[in-house]
Amino acid sequence: MIATAHKAPDFTAARRHMIESQLRTSGINDAWVLDRMAAIPREDYVPEAARASAYVDRTVPLGAGAFLAPPLAQGQILTHAKPRADERTLLIGPATAYLAALIRPLVGELREATPDEVLSGDVDGAFDLVIVDGAIEHVPAQLAATLAPSGRLVTGVVSRGVPRLAIGRHSGADVSLMTLVESQLPRLPAFDRPQSWTF
Repeated sequence: MIATAHKAPDFTAARRHMIESQLRTSGINDAWVLDRMAAIPREDYVPEAARASAYVDRTVPLGAGAFLAPPLAQGQILTHAKPRADERTLLIGPATAYLAALIRPLVGELREATPDEVLSGDVDGAFDLVIVDGAIEHVPAQLAATLAPSGRLVTGVVSRGVPRLAIGRHSGADVSLMTLVESQLPRLPAFDRPQSWTF
């Protein structure tokens, strides 16, 4: 049998294709968003065995419940979050390194935290911008507490079984969410709504 050589993936071409065929065609056209996503190699943020899948339009599992969300979902986050250079920003997720690399140069301060750290109260508020890299069923008190009074929350939210991107702001003691667009952000079980018993 004659061994055949496997051609190495052209990640630069894959990144260009991601921008032209996934982002632009879905309405992600802000130059600063496209510039950031063109600059950061997604393949560096997945295990070696998954590098060939880094630019596909679906979630890439990273193991232990972590994931890399699809490019479009993260492009939507950037577009609607509109991070600013004077903002103290919190990024929440099971594996936030790629999205953090996109956001870090755009904000004044960036802190990363896991859902468990947020729910255990280990994150000191208050942040001007809180981004959840995933879809939640509700905003628990611990998550709301990380948001400054005039800050905003950008997150996926599971609405009628469908994940959508949403922006939240304080409304009294709670955070009110306004849904924007359907999103492929995976659900974060840590932020599931507590089950209630009915009789």
